[in-house]
Amino acid sequence: IVLLIACSIFSWALIFDKFKLFKNINKSTEDFEKKFWKAKSAESFSNNLPVNTSDPASLIFKAAMSELIKTKRQSSAIQAARVERILEIATDIEIKKVEKNFTFLATIGSTAPFIGLFGTVWGIMNSFQSIAESKNTSLAVVAPGIAEALFATALGLAAAIPAVIAYNKFAGDLDRVGGRLETFAQEFSTLLARQLDEGGR
Repeated sequence: IVLLIACSIFSWALIFDKFKLFKNINKSTEDFEKKFWKAKSAESFSNNLPVNTSDPASLIFKAAMSELIKTKRQSSAIQAARVERILEIATDIEIKKVEKNFTFLATIGSTAPFIGLFGTVWGIMNSFQSIAESKNTSLAVVAPGIAEALFATALGLAAAIPAVIAYNKFAGDLDRVGGRLETFAQEFSTLLARQLDEGGR
């Protein structure tokens, strides 16, 4: 019961944290994309970005611009290839940051009912032991154990159901965020490769 309560508390804390995280990411990424496509140049836009930004799209863009500056003496083909690789790596890193602790929700959703079932069996065993010790089958003897068993079952379901619902919702949110970041990375990579190719001619 203590384990289920602890899991439920941590699960709800994680649910609220992820809900807030996805809300902030959607807003910050939307703002970033609007400003980026209106910017006169990628370099000037990069210089105006906040230093301590936590927006995934901004961090991906910064990583790409940093690599672009490091390889500015290389040929345009090498620059484009290096930046494209950095974009892939940075996108993967940011997606992994967002999905951190997702497995905990999945684990709680799948195991909490069985932990509750174990508590149910334990409560029923206590009831039978009480009957054996008192040699009395009255409700007063078996009620405490049965109540404990039902409470464990209910607590297991109470921990599992929100975790499963939240996991499914956040998995969908993660797919949308990941798709958006990958799309931006591909578009920026294509735009940059075109500009480098034109500049190298």
